[in-house]
Amino acid sequence: MGRLKETLARPGLAAIAEFKRRSPSAGDIDPSADPARHAQAYARGGAAAMSVLVDERFAGSWDDLRAARAATELPLLAKGFFSTPQHLRTAREAGADAALLILRDLDDAAAGSLMAAAAELGLDALVEAHDRSELDRAIRLGADPIGLNARDLGTFAIDRRAQLGLVSEAPRDRLVIAESAVHSRAQAAAAELAGADAVLVGTALMRAADPAQKLHDLLARPLVKVCGLTRDEDVAVAAEAGADMLGFVLAKESPRRAAAVLHVPDTTLSVAVLVGELEETGADLTQLYAREDGHRARDAVLLRDGEAVAQVLDLPWGEPDDGHWRRAAEAEGRVMLAGRLDAGNVREAIERVRPWAVDASSRLEREPGIKDHDAVRAYVEAAR
Repeated sequence: MGRLKETLARPGLAAIAEFKRRSPSAGDIDPSADPARHAQAYARGGAAAMSVLVDERFAGSWDDLRAARAATELPLLAKGFFSTPQHLRTAREAGADAALLILRDLDDAAAGSLMAAAAELGLDALVEAHDRSELDRAIRLGADPIGLNARDLGTFAIDRRAQLGLVSEAPRDRLVIAESAVHSRAQAAAAELAGADAVLVGTALMRAADPAQKLHDLLARPLVKVCGLTRDEDVAVAAEAGADMLGFVLAKESPRRAAAVLHVPDTTLSVAVLVGELEETGADLTQLYAREDGHRARDAVLLRDGEAVAQVLDLPWGEPDDGHWRRAAEAEGRVMLAGRLDAGNVREAIERVRPWAVDASSRLEREPGIKDHDAVRAYVEAAR
């Protein structure tokens, strides 16, 4: 197993942090950027690996890769439009641990030959697909890792939903990297929940005043959910405060029932909260509670396209029973912690349980379904 694959195979969502001075779609991003300085920032920010554009269309060169190699021990991915074994030899000599192979530009024979050449050189080959046909080709070729790009390299259009669909369909015995269009923690989490082992982040980091802090923020946990939203103005405040997930209760018996899942910014995830039965809501995720003796069960499951991706544990905050905390802390997999959380208690809850996400609703209200904006801001700040 090569250095890139070994790093990405570790538990949790990883990030490949990219260095590029410009892109054909965005134009100039940071023409004077220094690859060595970014390499050091990416290591501080928690990157699993660094990607370096060596193509002149991105204002890159092989010297950028050499400079990054001299500055960091991170695994390095050489990115360009590689089509010959000599390209791969140059990448290896410049310090790369892996090289990108784009299936859009390669037929199966060429891709297979380059994958073999990469293996002989000790390089991991990140084989990139953009659509279902290319994903099928990558699978047949035995590609591992597989990159799934949200950007169409012909039109530069972004289709994040299509990308996440491909991520969810990729074999679980392959390492899968979601590439492009990650600017927020929620977008990174969406790739994680679809099944990605890593995200590749470029423009968001290159534009950040502090790339290390931006990368840290993208990977930080817990995610923060504000639930029980019924009004657009409350959605806007929660999103502006930095909430990652915005929840809408659709259960008929709830005093904070929303008429529908409202529009949310694409930097966040919408969550429909249901009791008893699943229904189509258009939300990114569904928080489903069982109905027990005519009432909502305490705990729930978080679903993505009908598949469980996390459990929601509603702790009876304030009850003098540490067993509740122990049960939550010992739960396996992703845990979203709920139960009368607010700015005053969410930090203690996070420190005791180390959850994947936290969820607050009733303690952030002026009245059912109407948020207290100061309470929302204070809770999100405390949780983040």
